[in-house]
Amino acid sequence: MQTRLPCRCTVGDIKMGDGIEVKRCGVKFTPPALVLNYLIKDTGKMHRRTMPLRHFNKNSSVDATVDELLSNPRHSKYLKCMPKFQLYRLVSIIKDKLSGMSLEESLARNDEIDKLDPEEDLNKLDDETLRRKKSIMEDTFEKNLKKPGDPGFEYDVQMDFDEVEACEWDSEESEQEF
Repeated sequence: MQTRLPCRCTVGDIKMGDGIEVKRCGVKFTPPALVLNYLIKDTGKMHRRTMPLRHFNKNSSVDATVDELLSNPRHSKYLKCMPKFQLYRLVSIIKDKLSGMSLEESLARNDEIDKLDPEEDLNKLDDETLRRKKSIMEDTFEKNLKKPGDPGFEYDVQMDFDEVEACEWDSEESEQEF
């Protein structure tokens, strides 16, 4: 059984130096694998690449599996253009399915993990979830980053911020105690 999941990136976002553009990505549950559909720009032909997750089971680490995929020279040229959090999501869905969770439950759980709440205490998260959230934040930062030459780029922007209420550890009185 093969299930295709939305790649969560527009077609024009994913481009590679090798003339390859990833169009869709998905998962295959038996045997566990990632499936990519990509276009070779020179020829205009669509290709499908299946990347098996060898020795992957319900007790495997999602982090280690993603790192292994990214370090594998056979797969890395296809995966380096994908956001890392998306790889975490796909591998996590496979792990959830192997653990007995339904696809709908897994998608709902992954949607909840992928939400960023500024009020959430990240210190209370497990390592795997924290890495995933950091990956999402990093991807968002890269999308919003303005570099020299980009429209709207300004060098040395200065802003005034409203007064922030003082904390007891940040007051001058606490400095005098030491």
